[in-house]
Amino acid sequence: MKKGRILTGHRPTGRRHMGHWLGTLENWRRLQDDYDCFFLIADLHVLTTSFDKTQAIKENIVETVRDWLAAGLDPLRSKMVLQSAVPEHAELQLLFSMLVTVERLERNPTYKEQKKELHLGKNASLGLLSYPVLQAADILVYRADTVPVGEDQLPHIELTREIARRFNNLYGGTFPEAQALLSPTARVPGTDGRMMHTSYNNSIPLSASEDEVRQKVLSMVTDPLKARAKDPGRPEVCSAFALLKAFDALFPVTDNFTVESVEEDCRGGCIGCVADKNRFADAYIKALLPFRTIREKVPPEVIWEILASGTHKAREVARETMGLVRERMSFTHAQLPI
Repeated sequence: MKKGRILTGHRPTGRRHMGHWLGTLENWRRLQDDYDCFFLIADLHVLTTSFDKTQAIKENIVETVRDWLAAGLDPLRSKMVLQSAVPEHAELQLLFSMLVTVERLERNPTYKEQKKELHLGKNASLGLLSYPVLQAADILVYRADTVPVGEDQLPHIELTREIARRFNNLYGGTFPEAQALLSPTARVPGTDGRMMHTSYNNSIPLSASEDEVRQKVLSMVTDPLKARAKDPGRPEVCSAFALLKAFDALFPVTDNFTVESVEEDCRGGCIGCVADKNRFADAYIKALLPFRTIREKVPPEVIWEILASGTHKAREVARETMGLVRERMSFTHAQLPI
């Protein structure tokens, strides 16, 4: 018996990276055993920051699903859903937008962070501001009760709960108040020390070649006070060490070194940053080999077949939900025979 229903997903903005693998994909793979899982290709959400670059979305959808399959997501046990092919997402967002104020959305810390990191200023779109409302619709159109997230997404889940609560109070019990299921892995640092994020150009793609992985790892920010190999270092301020710890928590490093030995060697000035990062790169390359082997075997036509099947099943649930919503909101008269 399943514990509940999960809705989670990714924006198809490019190849999945190490942060996705450690922060979400490995967790999702395990959750398939216990939950009814809907994995969403959130292509409408791409428009919030890249509305002028839609040409790449189709290819990015293929690359994202390919990475999902390589990470162990199983279309026979879970539903992979293309957001834009389920119009009920947008319809429910419109209705939910009546239940939340602009002031409430402007307080969202993720909105403020995105505006700052992407240097949007006054050019931030209404779509970006209402991103959490569409996310609430994504979750509730399937009446999901559990949402795996990182800590940065907790404000969005709280807003989803507020919207569900307000709808239920106004129109009658329809939606569960979804619970956040925190990822066991904290924020994964990128090459520049910020959270690894496709938009920040600081990620290590899972499909990267060995040379690309090594180049990315060698470019990572380390302790600025460790100028020479024999200088004592501070692992706690080193992005490369933080990434190693996150990686080791899910895929324990066993070749020639451990996280503990790296920390000891760094503090004691026994090894330089370049040599250390080359060891890390070796570990990542070895772990990614099976991943790359699997993803290279999946042709695009199979990916579209998987999405078509999962989206068809998901839309049956979404239609049922919207039938309940229209009935509760007294829109049943709008169902004309056209």
